[in-house]
Amino acid sequence: MAFICVWALLCWPWLSGAVTIPFDAKAHFQAQIQFLARALHSGQSPFWTHNVFGGSPQVADPQSLIFSPAILLALLVPSPSFRAVDAYVLAHLLAGGLALMMFFRDRNWHPAGAVLAAMVFAFGASAAWRVQHVGQIASLAFFAISFWLTARMLQRNSLLAGAFAGFAAGLMVLEPDQVALLGAYILIGMVAGHWLSGGFAAIRRSLAPIALACIVGGATIALPLLWTWLFAEATTRPAIDLVEAGRGSLHPASLLTAFFGDLFGAQDPAVEFWGPYNNPNWAKELYLSQNMGQVYFGALPLLLLIAPGLTRGWLFDRAVRPLTVLFVLMVLFALGRYTPVFDLAYDYLPGVKVFRRPADATFLVGALGALLSGYVLHRIVTAGPEISFRRDLAIGAAVVLVVAGIALGVSQGEGHLRDALRPVAIALAWFFAAACLVLMLRQPRATLGPVLATLVVAGVMAADLGANNGPNESTALPPRLYDVLRPETGNETIALLKRLTSQPAGSPRRDRVELLGLGFEWPNASLVHGLDHTLGYNPLRLADFSDAVGTRDGVASPSERKFTPLFPSYRCRLANLLGLRYIASPLPIEQVDHALRDGDLKLIARTREGYVYENPRALPRVQFVGGWEMADFDAMKQSGQWPEVDPLQAVLLEAEPPVTMPEGPVQTWADVTVLRYENTEVEIEVTSAAAGFVVLNDTYHPWWRAQVDGAEAEILKANVLFRAVQVPAGTHKVRFSFRPIEGAFAELRERVSPAPVEEGEDLLPLPPLKDEPLVAEGGTLLPSLLAGPSQQVRDSLRLGAPPPPASRDMMSSAQAH
Repeated sequence: MAFICVWALLCWPWLSGAVTIPFDAKAHFQAQIQFLARALHSGQSPFWTHNVFGGSPQVADPQSLIFSPAILLALLVPSPSFRAVDAYVLAHLLAGGLALMMFFRDRNWHPAGAVLAAMVFAFGASAAWRVQHVGQIASLAFFAISFWLTARMLQRNSLLAGAFAGFAAGLMVLEPDQVALLGAYILIGMVAGHWLSGGFAAIRRSLAPIALACIVGGATIALPLLWTWLFAEATTRPAIDLVEAGRGSLHPASLLTAFFGDLFGAQDPAVEFWGPYNNPNWAKELYLSQNMGQVYFGALPLLLLIAPGLTRGWLFDRAVRPLTVLFVLMVLFALGRYTPVFDLAYDYLPGVKVFRRPADATFLVGALGALLSGYVLHRIVTAGPEISFRRDLAIGAAVVLVVAGIALGVSQGEGHLRDALRPVAIALAWFFAAACLVLMLRQPRATLGPVLATLVVAGVMAADLGANNGPNESTALPPRLYDVLRPETGNETIALLKRLTSQPAGSPRRDRVELLGLGFEWPNASLVHGLDHTLGYNPLRLADFSDAVGTRDGVASPSERKFTPLFPSYRCRLANLLGLRYIASPLPIEQVDHALRDGDLKLIARTREGYVYENPRALPRVQFVGGWEMADFDAMKQSGQWPEVDPLQAVLLEAEPPVTMPEGPVQTWADVTVLRYENTEVEIEVTSAAAGFVVLNDTYHPWWRAQVDGAEAEILKANVLFRAVQVPAGTHKVRFSFRPIEGAFAELRERVSPAPVEEGEDLLPLPPLKDEPLVAEGGTLLPSLLAGPSQQVRDSLRLGAPPPPASRDMMSSAQAH
């Protein structure tokens, strides 16, 4: 009850709605939960979204929150408010803290130590300072739960505890991040430590529950991790190189914040942050925000780790020795490139290469520090009256004073001595209070019983963590700053775009928008409001789309708009094919896209946020095209050159269509009606006088399937990024369905056992014959520019006669990227 009351008190600023968790918690995760709720309450599947990056497989995105308790919030609430989502996030810290208290209870350790551990876990280090990283907070909470259940499984050799431990660990890694990865290794370390200390008998007794835990955990994560792996392999970031990962290292100077929470001015708006990541003299090419270097978890727990934890060797007691080793390893891992530990982990530990910030280990530093300090407090409170801790506290005081001298020396060297004096003085006062508390806890039991001791510890820790890790500019901002992410927002830019993009039933149009550099919270607003955005905010994006269109993690400012050879300007063929019709920008668009000429885009509105432009050449989402042309999409993305063919008369394909038809443009008429357009289902009716292709200008992905009049049909990758289905003349219904299970297993089969290649098959698709061989310039020659096969080879492969000279000339220029 003490811990629950403290949790409610410290979380009240968010629970009351006075402030909200900012940055990623809103710009990314609030939008994800809103999308989930909107999809579920409209009777749709949330497994695919059309609203960002031209389309993305949500079911495989590790940050979509589909496989997290957020799905329950989305099911219960049609439009989760900021306060509801904040409460959901903070409830993870409550659940994790309660799990650690159960760990203490199972061992009959003192409740004062349990409360200390729970409070440090929930409100110390990164759990407090990085609460906006919703996915990592969830992983941390499930780590605490799986830690308790794993310990119970090993302690009692319980099959039931093993099953629940496996399930909890599965939930921890279900939407994988580095906190979950490191948490899994800690669980493995727990088992290894149990076996080493207990010998063969411990191994034999624990095999059955561990096996059950592995089976349950494996069943929990198998399919979602398969989806995530296949998705990650197709994204812009399937792996992180060592140099890039090292840029997310915790600078050693940041360890000073364990003693002096606001040493560098991270919490005080009146002080410009002067610590690592904002100081090029210390940390060149380190890419972390200021809150990521904050590791303060309280004066009392840190003092306990030093004295008597180290001074009496209690941290090396058999009960916690593995945790002490893991704690040290997590600190060294967090330091990244500053120690050899991360290099070794990068080379030899599976999974480390796919995450970018060693500093994420600070979440586990806080969790393990909570357990160890709680254990030391238990030892103090239960120690015999003959034991005195005055000598230990004197040593601890000396260590704290030495570190204070180092901190002041560092601040003097950087010209910030005056800024550092106040936080150092305040921290020393907290350490003094912690020492007094330790002496108070040593009073006779009749004077200070277990309940009173627990309440005193809870009160002191609540005051300490509330003052030093409480709401600040990194963790709590006014909700009005994120009004654009409310479904009921009155934002005039959003209202205008929703009105402009609305279409009558059956229309083949579904215009896309681009929210260009309007602020950090804007890129994923399309997930909230149902707009189809060419960009978005996500570190994982399909590489095919990103290479062609040009995307980054986000587009908070206009300078982040990246143009590519295939998308060199808003006046280009790819923009038209995407159906990119409206662009909202805080600057005149000519200051962003310098290739634009007068009249290329039409200014249609001026809102509070900026300018709204129209691209009048944007094409409908669904088209019927009569002809086709062969093209090399990879070469086109490199050079940006399109074949000289009208996209309304010929669709570009990488391979010949299933039903043979002459290559070349065809002008034809067709009536196209979109009967249904949902997240994972698109149904189209087309009536045409001739055979051709129904082209859906949504991102191609191998997990989509198509039917024509109920019969399975092949989806062809069209016009570099999109989907096309071949249909005969007449009236037909074409249905696109997203089938992630079938699609993922088919893709896995192809990776594990690729289909045998028949002789000559590897030559397809083949470029047409050319009159003369091309000569390479600069020592390079793209494969698409090589001379075509001889007529004899074409005949053997049933490719027919070469195109006439005029056609060959056109195709030659087309194949030249």
